[in-house]
Amino acid sequence: MEKKILLCCTGSVATIKAEELIEKFENQGFNIKVVLTNAAKHFCNAEVIQAKKVDVYTDENEWEMWKDRGDPVLHIDLGKWADILVIAPLDANTLAKISQGLCDNLLTCIIRAWDTSKPLFFCPAMNTRMYLHPLTASQILQLESWGYKQIPCISKTLMCGDTGIGAMAPVDVIVNDVVVSLSN
Repeated sequence: MEKKILLCCTGSVATIKAEELIEKFENQGFNIKVVLTNAAKHFCNAEVIQAKKVDVYTDENEWEMWKDRGDPVLHIDLGKWADILVIAPLDANTLAKISQGLCDNLLTCIIRAWDTSKPLFFCPAMNTRMYLHPLTASQILQLESWGYKQIPCISKTLMCGDTGIGAMAPVDVIVNDVVVSLSN
């Protein structure tokens, strides 16, 4: 059976890896839809992804279908469609929102309505200073306490030139962790 992944990208420069993630997941036989936060759109071109026949959703799409009671609600429909949710990358801002239950955009509404019996993977990605802030560890623990699976970030030289922990895990590691987890 074909598995359906909802790939959610946030406002981290690691969103430049979205196209590579899509390609690698498709090579594994996954059907993919993508959600981009407004900040993610700074690092990724939705039209380029759509040209590859992948549906892309943003905050602007949230209420297009809904006109009256009983009409579709996108954040609910996408959560029902997906077998797996992967947040790659998960920036500090969205990590904070999710850990506190805030749902002020399409992505955070999907996660707030996510069926926790289905897998949710998250891949933190942020500057080293942000990653090392005490809030980050407690927010990650909160997500893990709900059964969400972290694919930990790595140390390297970041786009800003700083060197340290905070870079998103490599694409091959993310795809492999998802595939292995689903086969267990």
